[in-house]
Amino acid sequence: MTTIELNTPAGPIDALLNVPSGEGPWPGVVIVHDAIGYGPDNEAVSQRVARAGYVALTPNLYARGGRARCITRVMRDVLTKHGPAIDDVMAAREHLLGLPECSGRVGIAGFCMGGQFALVLSPKGFGASAPFYGTPLPRKLSETLDGACPIVASFGSRDPLGIGAAERLRKVTTAKNITADIKSYRGAGHSFANQLPGQPLLRVTGFGYDDDATEDAWRRVFAFFGEHLG
Repeated sequence: MTTIELNTPAGPIDALLNVPSGEGPWPGVVIVHDAIGYGPDNEAVSQRVARAGYVALTPNLYARGGRARCITRVMRDVLTKHGPAIDDVMAAREHLLGLPECSGRVGIAGFCMGGQFALVLSPKGFGASAPFYGTPLPRKLSETLDGACPIVASFGSRDPLGIGAAERLRKVTTAKNITADIKSYRGAGHSFANQLPGQPLLRVTGFGYDDDATEDAWRRVFAFFGEHLG
């Protein structure tokens, strides 16, 4: 695993690159971090994706200033579906496509805020999209998913930001004939696949890590990616 400089339309940012061991090429996956930011938990996610046989690249969407200012800007970009953060994620995709280690097929995975990016950008040249609790779901969801790639989505039934999200997404993907695997994990909350600080408090508020849900969700994601990116 290494930190690289990623060229984007708004200037260079740092990004975490993890290449599988062995002989490639492998499919690539752009990983979009959650609202907490670019930290140790993202390293663990990147390592998991690389171990599964994918070149993992995580752009630091908070590279251009303090966290508070960046959260506002990045959230605005995903809500409006354009702006520097959208360009950063697409630049990560282009970087993967330019690597000799990459097979030329690229998926996207995202968590919380990053899950929203995974849905918004699912029609933008990715081979598969894996949003983890990308809640609240993007506005004008049906319009947003016009031309979307296959989607494997994971939600927590206790997510206070995502009540009914799995059912709503399933309804739209079915109506639009988008290949999808959508699951809501009973008893799991928001951020169930991220090992963030303060777990006891997070669980009380409907957030928090859930090992069983995490392992099953990644099993589904890698099976889905294997089918659509392999």
